[in-house]
Amino acid sequence: MATAYDAILLVSFGGPEAPDEVIPFMQNVTRGRNIPRERLEEVSEHYFAFGGRSPINDQNRALKAALEALLAEQGPALPVYFGNRNWHPLLPDTLAQMRDDGVERALCFVTSAYSSYSGCRQYRENLAAARAEVQGAPELDKIRVFYNHPGFVAPQVDLIRAALSELEADVRDRARIVFVTHSIPRTMSRHCDYEAQHYETCRLVMAGLATAGDPAGADRGWDLVFCSRSGPEFVPWLEPDVNDHLEALHAEGVPGVVVVPVGFISDHMEVIYDLDVEAKETAEKLGLPFARAGSVGVDPRFVAMIRELVLERLEQAPRQALGTRGPNHDACPVDCCFTPGQDLHPVVAAAAPPRRG
Repeated sequence: MATAYDAILLVSFGGPEAPDEVIPFMQNVTRGRNIPRERLEEVSEHYFAFGGRSPINDQNRALKAALEALLAEQGPALPVYFGNRNWHPLLPDTLAQMRDDGVERALCFVTSAYSSYSGCRQYRENLAAARAEVQGAPELDKIRVFYNHPGFVAPQVDLIRAALSELEADVRDRARIVFVTHSIPRTMSRHCDYEAQHYETCRLVMAGLATAGDPAGADRGWDLVFCSRSGPEFVPWLEPDVNDHLEALHAEGVPGVVVVPVGFISDHMEVIYDLDVEAKETAEKLGLPFARAGSVGVDPRFVAMIRELVLERLEQAPRQALGTRGPNHDACPVDCCFTPGQDLHPVVAAAAPPRRG
């Protein structure tokens, strides 16, 4: 494993920044995935409702700027680049710029805290494909997933406390915490640690909330639910959907909820539409008091976490992880997050296959 890098590459999903980019972006996202046409048009309307501009690129530029400022102040002195897999700036264009700038080896921070095909392996495929497209592209390694890193967990605690304070006093102490993440097909989930990692993050956050002075302490209830299902109806995806779950909680007599976008690092379209619009409307229809916690965004602890993850790969900092599962691997096993029946594509940051005999 290399211990020297000359750049950091921030890798994300991408999003349209003007109305005429929405449909081409959606076609990029769904190419080869057999997504029903009506679902494509439905999700496109989510973007048009917000002027045809996704906030995700601006949020990633803000994260890039915050990381650059921290590195300029505390080191290491590495430039930070930004590339997307689905929309501009596209990864091949960013790798070409890095090559032209003399970058030979870069460490990639993917804006997904958890392991899954779509959240990790697919990005590693995208990075390998971009390298193959760009002659002389730098070598690439990927920073490990960070679902149990204190720099990701601790900000969530304060964000939930702030959201709880928005509820009326007679609701606050009995409000339920509803963690939300992006749903994935059950076949995908069976071949990765996606659910286990999310449950561990939620457990760690709730433990931190109890020790941070939450009046409900360890007795406060919580759930993990899902949003943004996009596949055909006959394909099973992780459930329950956040809106269905809010209805169930209301029927149980839960007095209020704090919805936490634990599966996302910033307030991009899934958070803004699925939670701030749809879930909020569901709660209002039910008369269920509702508050939405923020995402980690550019919280200084989260930005510092990225620097720490870089330093650990440079062998200049310890590997941090809360709980009992320990820090995740740096180089993924050959079959990591791979669903049998998929096409096997080249990836970056793969461990060597085990020796036989």
